[in-house]
Amino acid sequence: DEVVIGMIGIQLKKNENAKGFIFDGFPRTTAQAEALDRLLAENNSSITMMLALEVNETELKKRLLLRGKDSGRADDQNPEIIQNRIDVYNRETAPVKDFYSQQKKYFAIEGIGTIDEIFGNLCAAIEKNK
Repeated sequence: DEVVIGMIGIQLKKNENAKGFIFDGFPRTTAQAEALDRLLAENNSSITMMLALEVNETELKKRLLLRGKDSGRADDQNPEIIQNRIDVYNRETAPVKDFYSQQKKYFAIEGIGTIDEIFGNLCAAIEKNK
């Protein structure tokens, strides 16, 4: 966590005039979210929002199995590995939703639909909440 936060800090300093940043897949734990909030506060900034694509577990498993079939990735073809990933997500990453919900910064986006629909929903959430 310290290494990643340090790398983010370096990028913040390198890009002081940036209008914002998108952190894709980070933070993954509440501890990371707390560390990120502290780092941003030190730089007179804060998280504006956390957007999350929400997809039910059955659909996730289906998508990963299809990806495994299409890509040849052995880990995406193994239902036990897929279930373990989901379990780790639910245990370690899902609580980040509660962390940012308490700050009124969490926004769920339906992750089922066409790419254009989902992209439109993401853009609309960003525009509405910036």
